[in-house]
Amino acid sequence: MKTGKQVSRRRIGWIMKQEGLVSNYTTAQFKPHKDTCNESKTGNVLDRQFQDREYRDVVISDLTYVRAGTDWNYICVLVDLFNREIIGYSAGEHKTAGLVKEAFQSVEGSLQDIRLFHTDRGNEFKNQTIEELLEAFDIERSLSHKGCPYDNAVAEATFKIIKTEFVWNETFADLKELKLKLWDYVNWYNHHRIHSALGYQTPVQYRENNLKKVV
Repeated sequence: MKTGKQVSRRRIGWIMKQEGLVSNYTTAQFKPHKDTCNESKTGNVLDRQFQDREYRDVVISDLTYVRAGTDWNYICVLVDLFNREIIGYSAGEHKTAGLVKEAFQSVEGSLQDIRLFHTDRGNEFKNQTIEELLEAFDIERSLSHKGCPYDNAVAEATFKIIKTEFVWNETFADLKELKLKLWDYVNWYNHHRIHSALGYQTPVQYRENNLKKVV
């Protein structure tokens, strides 16, 4: 699409078969442990309204596990629903609120521009550390319903992409290498990877083409 050529899925499948290629999306998944669920009374303010959001109006987040050396490590990303851009990210040894806070600290620009922060009900998203951060920047909270991944579908889809394009195609000797390669991947994801939901533009292209510049 980026080169102006349109090819059917059937033809792509035939070419892949001829070349002995298999999609990464068939790779089996494995989760090392189950998360506990927090029982906060905070509701699902976002209510699956993922489309047509304003810049920094809604930021969603999730975490996933990554093998680095002989240990499990974790990465966290913050995604702006306006253009699916990864605006913040972090990697660390533990799946904690501290890792989420690090992702917020990596965001360029003012956190006060963010109106709503939506996640699932993982305990790393519901504790004093996160509450104090959100309160400091006047960011409203939204939580998915218990056990309902569809309420955070964009985050789920983003991590499916990250796993198939990055995690499963790389090896990481240690956390330091994971952080370095994650920085490189996020840069590629934002500046070079086209998205069908954005009219086959990259997140940065979409932002530059659609965001009114304030003089």
